[in-house]
Amino acid sequence: MGGPGFWDDAQAARKVIRRLNELKKPLEELESLERQLSDIEVLLELGMEEGDSSVISEIEANLKSLLEGINTLRLEILLNGPYDTHDAILSVHPGAGGTESQDWAEMLMRMYLRWAERRGYQAEVLDLLEGEEAGIKSAVISIKGSYAYGFLKAEKGVHRLVRISPFDAQSRRHTSFASVDVLPQVEEDEGVEIKPEEIRVDTFRASGAGGQHVNKTESAIRITHLPTGVVVSCQAERSQHANRETAMRILRARLAEMREAEREKELASLRGEQTDIAWGHQIRSYVFCPYTMVKDHRTGVEVGNVQGVMEGDVDRFIYTFLERKARGGAQIDQGSDTSSRPAVK
Repeated sequence: MGGPGFWDDAQAARKVIRRLNELKKPLEELESLERQLSDIEVLLELGMEEGDSSVISEIEANLKSLLEGINTLRLEILLNGPYDTHDAILSVHPGAGGTESQDWAEMLMRMYLRWAERRGYQAEVLDLLEGEEAGIKSAVISIKGSYAYGFLKAEKGVHRLVRISPFDAQSRRHTSFASVDVLPQVEEDEGVEIKPEEIRVDTFRASGAGGQHVNKTESAIRITHLPTGVVVSCQAERSQHANRETAMRILRARLAEMREAEREKELASLRGEQTDIAWGHQIRSYVFCPYTMVKDHRTGVEVGNVQGVMEGDVDRFIYTFLERKARGGAQIDQGSDTSSRPAVK
């Protein structure tokens, strides 16, 4: 990096620096874990020398934190896909069912915003279309942080909710669906080339909340990628320029995902395997009534603390799925913290 001519090609220099940081991060985390272990050993020795049992609770808390750090590092090492270290673009869309599904989509959006907050990631709502009565019709969120895409790609799929509907005057039980899509954020210099002649840009007036300015100007942007037919739109910002930049980011991410999907398809055909996760397949159920349970249908993991999950505690589902995928989809032996439950339709 200090050599002559390194910065002559800014794009190439950025690639080198990004790759260097990716390689350095696991080593820095390992050194941090070693320091945590050393601190625990010192604390244990002091407690034994002085006969102080009050340090036990502190040691237990430190050990719990250490184990969580070890598990996270182990997963990061397993996440070796071309975009796993990247930031993520997460979108949520309600299924059929009107207000009920739109409310569920908003609950999921909040869950992932809380997840990002718990991990110290930076989250930004890029595009949001609110429902007429409640909930949302769609949401697109940028989540920035190390391995954000690598972790969140485990959440892609259809999420199912069973609850007593707050919108039903007769308090009947309803089943709602919402889909979650996750894309890697890709920079312009990462091999995803979008030529000006390959896109069509349309402007239109934004809808929903936003005041008079939204309805008076054609600030919303729709971009169509002609070779693939991929269409993306953005209307969250008041500026047409800002909406265009956001739409281009999402388009670049979708094209990168398509390229990666083709690569995975080729690898799967060589292995003779079929993937167990695809758009339109239900991956998880969130049951609020007649009992409380969240169950991941891909791994069998069940959690009884529904409220905790809705507050962003979804790492157990993510980690177990990624570990299983890293082992080639082998069946896991995963206990649950709830007893067997009857099926809920």
